[in-house]
Amino acid sequence: MSIRGKTAIAGIAEVDTFQTTGHSPASLAAVASKRALDDAGLKLSDVDGLFTTSAYYSMPTLTMSEHLGIKPRFTDSTALGGCSFVAHLGHAAAAIEAGLCDVALVCYGSTQRSDRGKLVSNADWLAYEQPYGLLHPVGSFGLIAHRHMAQYGTTSEQLAQIAVAARSWALLNPAAPYPKPLTVDDVLDSALIASPLHKLDCCLVTDGGAAVVLTSADRARDLAKPPVYLLGSGEASNHRNISQMPDLTTTEAATRSAERAMRMAGITHADIDTAHVYDAFTISLLILLEDLGFCPKGEGGRYVEDGAIAPGGSLALNTNGGGLSYTHPGMLGMFLITEAVRQLRGEAGARQRQDAAVSLVHGMGLTLAAHATAVLGTSP
Repeated sequence: MSIRGKTAIAGIAEVDTFQTTGHSPASLAAVASKRALDDAGLKLSDVDGLFTTSAYYSMPTLTMSEHLGIKPRFTDSTALGGCSFVAHLGHAAAAIEAGLCDVALVCYGSTQRSDRGKLVSNADWLAYEQPYGLLHPVGSFGLIAHRHMAQYGTTSEQLAQIAVAARSWALLNPAAPYPKPLTVDDVLDSALIASPLHKLDCCLVTDGGAAVVLTSADRARDLAKPPVYLLGSGEASNHRNISQMPDLTTTEAATRSAERAMRMAGITHADIDTAHVYDAFTISLLILLEDLGFCPKGEGGRYVEDGAIAPGGSLALNTNGGGLSYTHPGMLGMFLITEAVRQLRGEAGARQRQDAAVSLVHGMGLTLAAHATAVLGTSP
């Protein structure tokens, strides 16, 4: 059984993507859910499938079901870190195709910024790493960056180009929080957080809520907005502790996840109009660009310094500014999905990729550990 083109995203919404006032994580997710259903022309009473995860709630589907006042007949709280919601798209499509639910709501909310910018996580204690002073997660990505630099000659200036490109895209997004351009010197002059990574090599810390509504392709065609079809879905995992990552410069899981999704969708890289790839850190995005096949392994530094991922470059990447310059409320995956849908609907304003028909979404969980890929398109 293939889920290719059988389901579609019918509604999306985001709320308070920088700082919120008077909201809990659950209420942010609830507001986003109501707006996404409005976007689709559906009601809360139509929802019979709920997909969510949280760094705040140990039983998030129960928490959100109660908060929303719904009683879904199918729930999924798969927790893979920031890629969870990209994985949920495939899970929801399979549940809809199997008749386990008809309207699936995927939702998320976080108040990471309001929580004084502290990393909120209910992840397990890393008993073989954290007692020895490894700062999670930025310390792990510092190790990854050092290894990539030693093995391939990647430079801090090249990593900085990734942050500069993200800010250039964010300047086209009226919802992005920082209206000032970045330079390479700005990045290199920012505080050193975990050598060789500077503050501006790291994602923002924000609040935010988002939601996505999926239903069958047939039903979606009759709803309020043009359907965005799920054409392919893939998942893979690589490790849990950074000390167990077989090679710090690559993650086979990203490659496997993307290959599965693209094979299901029947596309090649040449078919991709926009890409939305998790950018918690400049180095993590560089690794993923290589592993996803946008450039050869080891050549990511040269690829990004030539302007390939900036506006006007060869790859329309993270067109809302991504986690580096738009939003990162603990987990980014939902906001990769919503931007891809905007591009495919033609709703992205000044950052719109002309005639966008296929988007690749790739989420990362933890320290390049878990991966999920989705291919979205305007035609089934």
